Amino acid sequence: MKRSRSYKEHAEKIERGRPNTLEDAVKLLRETARAKFDESVEATVRLGVDPRKADQMVRGTTVLPHGTGKKVRVLVLAKGDKAKEAEEAGADMVGSEEYIEKIQGGWTDVDTIIATPDMMGQVGKLGKILGPKKLMPNPKSGTVTMDIERAVKATKAGKIEYRLDKTANIQVGVGKLSFTDEQILENLRAFFGAIMRAKPATAKGTYLKNASVCSTMGPGIKLDTNEITTLGR
Repeated sequence: MKRSRSYKEHAEKIERGRPNTLEDAVKLLRETARAKFDESVEATVRLGVDPRKADQMVRGTTVLPHGTGKKVRVLVLAKGDKAKEAEEAGADMVGSEEYIEKIQGGWTDVDTIIATPDMMGQVGKLGKILGPKKLMPNPKSGTVTMDIERAVKATKAGKIEYRLDKTANIQVGVGKLSFTDEQILENLRAFFGAIMRAKPATAKGTYLKNASVCSTMGPGIKLDTNEITTLGR
């Protein structure tokens, strides 16, 4: 991939191959940031598991102490008292059949969809639309639940979902460069700690192979996996 002169100049500030502590990595994030907008901070891990095996799938959620810095638009699919509960909890959109029809028509202008179990018979038909966009409600991620108030508030507070891809990588946004150093650090520690605690019992050998962090337009910064390993204890 051809890189711009600006990218190369910023990348030179990072010593290639050298693992960095989380604190040093946050400093480098700022030194290598080059966009005029408020860049996102993205964390990536490569795990020593086989994503083709169900018992080695790494998937879950965690709440970032300081959120992602992004306003999360939440749609709740529910009826009756649960719909009212969703509205009172702060959901941006609440409904049932009318939103299912909109989604069937191609509408997906939302960041998270939460549904009550009784709605899943209809929501399940939307798999081909919501699945590729990672919007499909799922009990494992806490987005199929009767505790609507808790789910909405947790999502608004900074809950993120992580899931292993086909190449055994996980990448998530963990904040913005406008956050303080300490806020970025605490969010990184929350994410990496969750990944370490999610290690499958059947995983063999080295679980955490590589980890890095970068800003939206900046180069990747290699992290010290020994430090990250301690976060899951």
